[in-house]
Amino acid sequence: MNNDFRVGPWLVQPSLNTISQNGTSTRLESKVMEVLVCLSHRAGEATPKEELLQTVWPDTFVSDDVLKRSISELRRVFEDDAHQSRIIETIPKRGYRLIAPVERVIGSAQAPNSPVSVAGRDNGTRTVHRRSVWRFLAVSVGCLLLAFGFMLNLNVGGLRDRLLGNKNPSIHSIAVLPLQNLSDDPKQEYFAEGVTDALITDLAQISALKVVSRTTVMRYGRPDKALPQIARELNVDGIVEGTVQRSGDRVRITAQLVYAPADRHLWAKSFERDVQDVLDLQSTVASEIAHEIQVKVTPEEQANLRNVRPLNPKVLDAYVEARFHLDQAGKLEYYKGKREQQKDEFRKAVSYLDRAIQQDPDYIPAYVGYFDALNAEHTSQIEVWSKAKTALAKALELEESNEVARSACARMLMQFEYDWPGAEREYNRSVELSPNSGDAHFQYSEYLRNAGQKTKADKEFEIAQALNPAHDYLADAATKVERARTLEQQRQALEEQAPNDPFSLAVLGKNYALAGRFKESVEMWERCLTLFGWDDFVNVLKRADARDGPEFALEEWMRAGEEYSRTHNDWSVVPMAFTYTSLGNKDRAFAWLDKAVEQRSWIIIYLKRDSVWDPLRSDPRFTSLLRRVGLPQ
Repeated sequence: MNNDFRVGPWLVQPSLNTISQNGTSTRLESKVMEVLVCLSHRAGEATPKEELLQTVWPDTFVSDDVLKRSISELRRVFEDDAHQSRIIETIPKRGYRLIAPVERVIGSAQAPNSPVSVAGRDNGTRTVHRRSVWRFLAVSVGCLLLAFGFMLNLNVGGLRDRLLGNKNPSIHSIAVLPLQNLSDDPKQEYFAEGVTDALITDLAQISALKVVSRTTVMRYGRPDKALPQIARELNVDGIVEGTVQRSGDRVRITAQLVYAPADRHLWAKSFERDVQDVLDLQSTVASEIAHEIQVKVTPEEQANLRNVRPLNPKVLDAYVEARFHLDQAGKLEYYKGKREQQKDEFRKAVSYLDRAIQQDPDYIPAYVGYFDALNAEHTSQIEVWSKAKTALAKALELEESNEVARSACARMLMQFEYDWPGAEREYNRSVELSPNSGDAHFQYSEYLRNAGQKTKADKEFEIAQALNPAHDYLADAATKVERARTLEQQRQALEEQAPNDPFSLAVLGKNYALAGRFKESVEMWERCLTLFGWDDFVNVLKRADARDGPEFALEEWMRAGEEYSRTHNDWSVVPMAFTYTSLGNKDRAFAWLDKAVEQRSWIIIYLKRDSVWDPLRSDPRFTSLLRRVGLPQ
């Protein structure tokens, strides 16, 4: 039976998966052709998305994104415009409509303008006869070759593939985009993030497959770019995207594999298990992806993917709650009047971490979570510090090669215990255990830069970037501003990339002041303080600037900060130490640096690398300060 039809001037041949016009033929993926056929059956009428999905993918759960890509591919082939449709119209919130005229082809499906033989009857008969003989011989030989190829099980690069073509394009590198949370509870965002992280970790165990790191892909949280563009940016062949939905003690993961350069959908599947089996579920997804792209998985790697244990749902719930409250606390840092609320969020986070450990003493993420609490909490450090130190030691006892735990341990030694040799041993061990990890080399490069070993730091940074070229380790807005060579370039980077990032504004504010450009410094600090809610200080700056100029304004702001800090605990040491140094008031600068040492502020580990401290370096008190925090002279 002939199922060919025309869509306007195009000839559609479903049996061949082709669309032709004026002798030019374009081949479609089979699923894309099925979408077109489905639309043609109701030409002129709206076809609901649900009907298209159920008809084309009856046994596989796929999201609307797969259907959207199929429609996009059809529009590309038909040279159609989604905004001024001539072929396929989008019906908002309903589906799609084939609006071009559709005509069924009766009999031969010969393309228009194709040549027709007008040779004489006898000559035509002989020609047809000879062609028939040769066709019979070719088909016979072809069948023998195919049979021979299949008998030998020739695969990639073999005879069968050369004759029939590969089912899927070759994929040797892959990126797992952050899985989207479909649960009603926003706290489950952290659960979805954890599933993404675990899937990346599982795939990264396969040595034959290059997997983009979590650090890199997390910036594509809700990508607004086309997949081919993302693939080019990440330099990968394949992209995995999908969703996570949790309901009670059940979790459902939907994953889709796309050959990104051509935006071609290869595979999609939905998995559902009990929450306690979520680790096994993640390994199953990784294994199926590996099988689909036919990448070689060694027996040892297969064993590792299978070697998972059930996870108590109560542990997972407690950890997700802890992550949620830690994130909430982080969002309150430096904001006026938010200190008590921030402390309350930290207390809740630590309480949930305690609960997770009680439920499962071998759950490593919870142990590492204590360091996250320590890294941002300053008023109850002694208690959290002790827990974090014990927790990280336990995490490394459970898994010596855990890169996240080891890096956290090194950071704690450097920033909180001022044990720089101990920190370097940990960073070295992290690189030794994970020599192909760009993140491990980058963390070590940051340590070396803080320790004043610039040459070695540059070398480690180059290694990190080479191992993970898709990730820009300087992508952070404040870092880009800081590393621009001139103040003009820093200002340009700020205005182009992060005009409302308070940290970037603070960086430029202290750099302008250091250069004696107090007018621009006041401008930056006013913008920064406004975003953090310090309107009183903004008013101080404005009034003082109008009265006696910008340098006086900064001095008045410092006096206001001193007064405020006597009765409040939510004012930071950072702008005080920065600005007093830039103004040349060394006594007050060292007084606030002493407070920074007591609080274990992050600015202390940058004493050797940040140029803001240059005016203090010749002072004996600075040498003493370096000695107190364990930094080499």
